[in-house]
Amino acid sequence: MTGLLETEIWNGQTLSDFLTLEFMMSAVGSVFAAAGILILGWIVSAWLQGRVRALGRKHANLDDMLFDFLAAIVRYLVLGFAILFVLNTFGVETTSIVAVIGAAGLAVGLALQGTLSNIAAGVMLILFRPIKLEDFVDVGGTMGTVKSLNLNFTELADVSNAQVIIPNAQVWGNVITNYSANDKRRAEWTFGVSYGSNLAQAEQIIRDTIMSDPRSKTDPEPFIQVNNLGDSSVDFLVRVWVDASELFGYQADMKRKVKEALDAGGVDIPFPTTTIVQAAQ
Repeated sequence: MTGLLETEIWNGQTLSDFLTLEFMMSAVGSVFAAAGILILGWIVSAWLQGRVRALGRKHANLDDMLFDFLAAIVRYLVLGFAILFVLNTFGVETTSIVAVIGAAGLAVGLALQGTLSNIAAGVMLILFRPIKLEDFVDVGGTMGTVKSLNLNFTELADVSNAQVIIPNAQVWGNVITNYSANDKRRAEWTFGVSYGSNLAQAEQIIRDTIMSDPRSKTDPEPFIQVNNLGDSSVDFLVRVWVDASELFGYQADMKRKVKEALDAGGVDIPFPTTTIVQAAQ
């Protein structure tokens, strides 16, 4: 057999020379094909990522954060398939590789349960969007404005502008109160007047003071009624709708304005008193 390979068959070239040359040409062809597949995969993945992101930004009612997440998934999927095609080009059996990757993924998953639970929670937060960037929220007793939301953690800026980092598993597993979810919110106060006060006059002062503020909404209709006869006061429950972004400042302003208006109208605002009775000696 060795003699056959070394036998001259054409122009001084032996069969072994042709086989070596064919192997080299095949190898070079495979390298160029692999490079072409990788370059094409990179270009296509980047183009698809850009298209998905552009779709999210094209419509104002779609969440940019969600489409950024989907765009990243699309790109990595395309790159993953490109790598599999490259391996096939070199004759590598990809089925066994996928099995090895699956086994390795299981081992890594068991070792990183906490991290993976945060990632799973991050996926749920991004898909279902109970909170969005710049929303003012309360997560398990921690209040703040959402500044960042990724697959591992949620970043808040609390009311003093301190950075608060919360693992996503704690965000998704907790009660979330989103103060920015609705455009309008209802402000609520309780104002107490003395039992000797003219209740109709007190109610009118409260109504006029609050409804004269341009932030107060007339639709839905405000609620101003006596709802409690306390130990030392008759209590008015007041509920008025306002834009959500103005709620906290509005509530504080109205407390002061109503108190000053009741004082100016001669309506007595009682305060708790204690009577001490001394037994006779």
